[in-house]
Amino acid sequence: MRRVFVLVIAFSLFLTACSKPPASTEPFSERDGTAFTKWNIPGYFVPKQIQVIGLGDSLTQGVGDEQKRGGYFGRLTDRMNEWKGVKEVEAENLAKRGRRSDQLLEQLDERDVRSKIENAEVILLTIGGNDIMKVVKGNLFELTTGPFYKELGRFEDRLDEIFTTVRLLNDDALIVVAGLYNPFSIVTDEVHEFEEIIHDWNEAIELRTVLDEKSCFVPVTDLFDSNVNMVYHTDFFHPNAKGYEMMTERYLSSINKCGLYEMSDGDLEM
Repeated sequence: MRRVFVLVIAFSLFLTACSKPPASTEPFSERDGTAFTKWNIPGYFVPKQIQVIGLGDSLTQGVGDEQKRGGYFGRLTDRMNEWKGVKEVEAENLAKRGRRSDQLLEQLDERDVRSKIENAEVILLTIGGNDIMKVVKGNLFELTTGPFYKELGRFEDRLDEIFTTVRLLNDDALIVVAGLYNPFSIVTDEVHEFEEIIHDWNEAIELRTVLDEKSCFVPVTDLFDSNVNMVYHTDFFHPNAKGYEMMTERYLSSINKCGLYEMSDGDLEM
């Protein structure tokens, strides 16, 4: 009899619990959906190996770097290891001393070079200095502004072709192009016309990067205006280690201003 009484009490408590109203009677359709809001994970969340190649002339090759650290190219690719989204940097420098824009176009026809461009995430480029020096050497004793602007027109056409060729091979890579500087500023300050020439050539280079949605222009003229900061190699033409250090910092600040995250579609960030 006692057992039956206990069972009745337990069953009564169960029915009471079942009849208790739920904590919220709000319909599902009217509840907040905060637990399921859209969340975009940035591409740099999962670090990956990135391919970086150097194209162009002696500045990217690193000529004059007495520390033999690869000029700005070696220093910059080392610093890229600190970027978000980068697990490892695989860098290959294809630049060569004395290379002009017409010679770079010839290099872009090489099958191996084209393959490397196709697989690159970042392309570092310096070009144009040797195009100007060709004009200087060809008109050394009758130097006027005319030949420089005639050559600038040809250079602009070749620069367009360089960008077009690279973009046909790789539409996503970040292209970073440094401007030109005036090495004659350490010899004499009476080169006003030449300063204007450098300015106009730099404008042409910068304009081409602006027209490309994933390119960045790096101004360096002020870094090598005279040799007050001792930034020149003993040839008084190429940067020394200190000059390349300053170029590296300028590259980093310029890339940051250009918007690394946006240009890399969210895959990279400083």
